[in-house]
Amino acid sequence: MTKDDLLAAIERDRCSHIAFLQAFIREPSPNPPGDTRRAAEIVTRYLASRGIEASIVGPREDLPNVVAEFEGGRSGRRLVMNGHIDVFPVGDGKGWSRDPWSGALEDGCVHGRGACDMKAGTAASVIAFSYLHARRAALTGSLGLTAVSDEETGGRWGSRWLLENDTRWHGDCMINAEPSGLQTIRFAEKGTLRLTFTVRTAGAHGAHLHKSESATRIAASLINRLEQVEEIVPDLPPSLRTYLALPDVRAAADRAMGPGAADILAQPTLNIGTIKGGLKVNMIPASCVFEADIRLPIGLDATRVMQTVHTILADYPQADVAVQEAASNPSNSCAHDHPMVSILARNAEAISGVRPVAVPSLGATDCKFWRYHKVPAYIYGPAPTRMAAADECVSVEEFMTIIKTHALSAWDYLTESE
Repeated sequence: MTKDDLLAAIERDRCSHIAFLQAFIREPSPNPPGDTRRAAEIVTRYLASRGIEASIVGPREDLPNVVAEFEGGRSGRRLVMNGHIDVFPVGDGKGWSRDPWSGALEDGCVHGRGACDMKAGTAASVIAFSYLHARRAALTGSLGLTAVSDEETGGRWGSRWLLENDTRWHGDCMINAEPSGLQTIRFAEKGTLRLTFTVRTAGAHGAHLHKSESATRIAASLINRLEQVEEIVPDLPPSLRTYLALPDVRAAADRAMGPGAADILAQPTLNIGTIKGGLKVNMIPASCVFEADIRLPIGLDATRVMQTVHTILADYPQADVAVQEAASNPSNSCAHDHPMVSILARNAEAISGVRPVAVPSLGATDCKFWRYHKVPAYIYGPAPTRMAAADECVSVEEFMTIIKTHALSAWDYLTESE
């Protein structure tokens, strides 16, 4: 048994891989509300049809986590494959040119909500796992599969719960196929700090500005001042700072995430996501509430940001200004030169002709939970084609590339000496 045999077997069954992805998309699993039972059944049926016994675990019946594992022919290191079953909601479906749950195969793409984020990636992991299971006697070590629920709303009942309750799913390394684009491998991601600000004043008639400050005007001033957060310099390790400045790394980040992405990889960013204030146009608002989404690069924690925030708030004694931390996750990273990066890169290049470059992600994924447990975790997945938007889709060729790259990379990791 060789890698070429494995590759040929995967390609030979191309039509069945596409059919599996279509069936997976056709079982809606929007989160919220998050009920993924029917979509999880597609995964368990697929595995059972290939002689693989999977288990359903988790604290909530409506949020099942599908897990499976096997031992190779000899003892060795453990690799884990991870993906999620839940997807973004579609609302009333307006803006879609076809049924959001159609799974339609048209123009070389499979269409539907979750096609790229991340049912294609999860399907690729499940398929790759099944082909490796059939050839497990040739492998050294073990392989685990975790197809989880609840990624889109934070992972409390999915990956986070798994890792906190069963060390079997930690492993020595993890690979994931979240949308990344074929030109990048993701080895890190920014953390999040979500803040809710409430500004209160006395309020008054709109013509009587001498009687009260305006809560909305104070909020507007405060929002402008909060831009100082983006000027905080993170404590990046010198080697990582040098790496992120490399021209090919910057170019890869801009190609994958859009021009300008490279400039903010190592910088905090501030987004004011919502703002609400006032009751009527001719009244001075007595309250204004706005929410801030701050992204924390490697080397910057929430404590440093909050020090800056509280320093700014001290300059607004004329109003009652309160800030509440709604949610926060630290930034996370693993080595950009780990052996798995080289393994993924060479296999991806052999299959697609494009050698991916390791870069951080701007958004968050379940990889953070493995990295919090000191387990290296890497993403190589399809392009985020209309991710979280109407007419989401995934290229069939990219889907096949992800299956092959993950299968061959797992093969190498579980056959090569450490």
